[in-house]
Amino acid sequence: MSRPAVVKALWGAAVLVLVAGCSSGGTEDRPGTAPPTSATATGSASSSAASSAASSAAAPSGGRVAVTGTLAEGLKSPWGLAELPGGDLLVSSRDERTITRVDGRTGAKTSLGEVPGVVPGGEGGLMGLAVRDGWVYAYLTAESDNRIVRMRYGGADGDRLGVPQPVLTGIPKGIVHNGGRIAFGPDGMLYAGTGETGRTGLAQDRDSLGGKILRMTPEGKPAPGNPVAGSVVYSYGHRNVQGIAWDAEGRLWAAEFGQNTWDELNLVERGKNYGWPEVEGRAGEARFVDPVAQWPTSEASPSGIAYARGAIWMAGLRGERLWRVGLSGAERSGDPEAFLTQEYGRLRTVLAGGGGRLWLVTSETDTRGTPGPGDDRILRLEVS
Repeated sequence: MSRPAVVKALWGAAVLVLVAGCSSGGTEDRPGTAPPTSATATGSASSSAASSAASSAAAPSGGRVAVTGTLAEGLKSPWGLAELPGGDLLVSSRDERTITRVDGRTGAKTSLGEVPGVVPGGEGGLMGLAVRDGWVYAYLTAESDNRIVRMRYGGADGDRLGVPQPVLTGIPKGIVHNGGRIAFGPDGMLYAGTGETGRTGLAQDRDSLGGKILRMTPEGKPAPGNPVAGSVVYSYGHRNVQGIAWDAEGRLWAAEFGQNTWDELNLVERGKNYGWPEVEGRAGEARFVDPVAQWPTSEASPSGIAYARGAIWMAGLRGERLWRVGLSGAERSGDPEAFLTQEYGRLRTVLAGGGGRLWLVTSETDTRGTPGPGDDRILRLEVS
């Protein structure tokens, strides 16, 4: 369903008033109206060296996306998504503090209830989810911090979540830039993307958990092989990481919000510095890692990412589109391609479901969208 440009423009003006007083680009998706783009299968594309004007050129045809159906609708502020053994999904509501089980075939929804201790506010609340060995892991905003907890699920308790047990506490929290994505890597370790909460200095402070990618054991201990023994910090110099995924060779990729100029897709390596707040986007300085791809902030505001069919697929919030970044090993293959531009509104989370299947979660009910009938929803996609 399309979003009329006039409604978007009015909404953008209203939200800009609400966020007055923040630094320019200070919120996770810089509310406003994106430049007009086509709502066809492929839209504008941006390279890491392209200007905003050049990025609007049509990309070479490479990938394909087909929306094959809507699995579920009527979700409120959905954020995290995780697949259970057997194919059902768990989806978190950032603002409602709840987790819902969604039947992977019929879309039937079963509420698992509220998660105790969640304190929603601004960009914080109940965010990323991960599943492993009978545990549901959640990244959430508590009274004093952001933290990761885990809850027993299944078995004799049926569709009930156990009492949350702390895995990692003390992640800085703020009204903005709380990060929130978690996932288990091919090495069996738990990774988390965090934000610098608007306090930019935290990203370069290696003693802080803000503005980092963290790597830990399933119990929350520093993982073996981390850059600094006894620390969960894996990489630093990040502004606000909300997308993490691994390619077929086990390489870690992450998407993060820029401020005024460039959003980024990065190849993440152990102990490396990704530059914020010293640089935004490509710097060409040896002490920082340049992004593999970057976008004008009006075209992306990236949240979740997934790997499928030789490419990273990246959900855009303000950009209201799904980006495909083809990969050739550790390099980008061709220019990024945009799909579903302004067809389903803000896009929050994308999850690989095996083969060429993706689950895509919209984000129109998070106070920054313009929700229509049925929002928010989980869409079924087939990609190539």
